[in-house]
Amino acid sequence: MNPRVLVVDDDDGIRFLYQKELSQAGYPVEGAASGSEAIEKFSRGSFGLVVLDIEIPDMSGLEILSRLREIAPETPIILNTAYSTYKLDFQSWLADAYLVKSSDMEPLKRKIRELTESP
Repeated sequence: MNPRVLVVDDDDGIRFLYQKELSQAGYPVEGAASGSEAIEKFSRGSFGLVVLDIEIPDMSGLEILSRLREIAPETPIILNTAYSTYKLDFQSWLADAYLVKSSDMEPLKRKIRELTESP
């Protein structure tokens, strides 16, 4: 069984698309539109992976990343953003992967499989 995925993005359209695509790929998916919602859901539930946008209105995605690492350091986190410049920020190195958003969902799905499949 595939692990549960938390998709954190303030854009309703992106969140809906990711939830639909990942659900069709067999992943149970839950969404969060804000940093506070993401931290609350992550604290309450068990997620096997997080897909996290960086530009979130109520707090930086890098701050969310740091807080999620404090709660469950072993959970894989993919930073998924429209901005490649954050890749140079040392805080982004806490993530297991860094992907620039694209209309092609295959790189994201491939990275999720890579990070969640048992060796």
